[in-house]
Amino acid sequence: MSLIPSLFGNYQSVLDPLSTEITSTGLIPNPQIDWKETPEAHIIKADLPGLKKEEVKVEVEEGKVIQISGERNVEKEDKNDKWHRVERSRGKFVRRFRLPENAKVDQVKASMENGVLTVTIPKEEVKKPEVKAVEINGN
Repeated sequence: MSLIPSLFGNYQSVLDPLSTEITSTGLIPNPQIDWKETPEAHIIKADLPGLKKEEVKVEVEEGKVIQISGERNVEKEDKNDKWHRVERSRGKFVRRFRLPENAKVDQVKASMENGVLTVTIPKEEVKKPEVKAVEINGN
């Protein structure tokens, strides 16, 4: 399944039925992301080198999808500048993931350090079923 970025920089999204990821396309390659699950939380880490926390957004949509988006801006140019090579990606990016049912979406926390965004989504406690012994009557 492939999507082609629009000429105007908008992104399109499509849900991959075999994955929790909702694929997004944009003008720049999507950042690399790791998602691990611990007994207490889901932890998503995104490599966003060169971005400030003000340039990144983390949103929860309808309590089911977490969206990480941002924009890497073009550097200001001086008339006297002469570029020899431009390889670093610029523009907008979006990554979206469907959250599992046990995610506490009202308690999502995010932090950014050394170009790595960490999003922590606590999990609901799994309650063990109560087991009650039943007395067996008879001879």
